[in-house]
Amino acid sequence: MGYVETIIEPGERITHRAYLHWITYGQGVVLLLLIGPLLQLIGMLLLNAGNEGMAAAAGLIGLLAILSGIMDLASAAITRWTTEIAVTNQRIIQKHGLIRRDTIEINVPKVESVDVQQSVLGRLLNYGTVIVRGTGGSPNSPTYVADPLPSQLAVRLAVQTQSQA
Repeated sequence: MGYVETIIEPGERITHRAYLHWITYGQGVVLLLLIGPLLQLIGMLLLNAGNEGMAAAAGLIGLLAILSGIMDLASAAITRWTTEIAVTNQRIIQKHGLIRRDTIEINVPKVESVDVQQSVLGRLLNYGTVIVRGTGGSPNSPTYVADPLPSQLAVRLAVQTQSQA
């Protein structure tokens, strides 16, 4: 049972869940599988050419890139695992964090607008930033949300339903 299920009130029901896109792993994958090994290969080529100083530097930087990639992948996995985004018939809930938890809850009647921002890559891979603006508050915008348009529609539908009630 996740955070959202533990805090919903009687009569409140989850109408939509959003998840972070796999692109959050992108930087770690590039460092671990592309840049790190490429620098290691350059280091070996320099060593074969007799340039030990440059070879050692390239190898060390390659090793640091690989270690950084591992750390980025671990961080992205924890972020994806600990992030919950849900729309209920009464509010919008976002929670993230493993040790330190940050939560944002916006009551549906307090929502002023819902926008989606997508880059070209975001449109191609179907991820984006969903920006929920509440009255009197700063915008709440989780990034790298997978399939962001249904999230936007779910919030709009919740707002319309709440305003008609």
